Amino acid sequence: MQGHGYGQPVKQPPHTAWLVLLRVLFVAIGLFSIGFLAWAMMLRLAAVTRRSLDWGLFIAVLAADILSIALLSMEPGDEIRTTSGNFAMFLLLGTLVATIAYYLAADIRHFMQREQAYAAQRTAQAAYAYRGPASPHTPPPMPHTPVPRTPPATPPPQRPAPTHIEQVRAELDELSDYLRKHDGRHDSHESGR
Repeated sequence: MQGHGYGQPVKQPPHTAWLVLLRVLFVAIGLFSIGFLAWAMMLRLAAVTRRSLDWGLFIAVLAADILSIALLSMEPGDEIRTTSGNFAMFLLLGTLVATIAYYLAADIRHFMQREQAYAAQRTAQAAYAYRGPASPHTPPPMPHTPVPRTPPATPPPQRPAPTHIEQVRAELDELSDYLRKHDGRHDSHESGR
């Protein structure tokens, strides 16, 4: 009876208040800098998620901010009067709005997935650690796991495969039945002597 081994441990996600504070802080940095520091949101997101898409978007936002700064620095005087200056402001503010929307959506989704993975890992550990009396009629108590808010992308299978703990329990029940039958025959042979 060899199992698949231990899965990758999932770290407990940070407290929700801390995550909200970080989100507000990074959005405020982008807003108060009028978009010049919008890349900071994407840098944090890319560092947290470690996805190549987020790193690519970080580079794109940084390039858009640098291009905006370069175009605005070519403006004569303090006011924006040229087409390139107007394009730079449009690019700067458009990048800011898109970055804020993507940053918040991706950060919230990432930490919700981590929280669900952590809850599933805790549930599996609690089920594995349960060592109560082996009875086929009373399953072990399971902690409540949150139900995801979005429907699954693929329909669930018609008949789910038994988990490892259920398979072990079934094998133990079969062994118990076999031993009871074997002990019954052994007792009848000794009483006949």
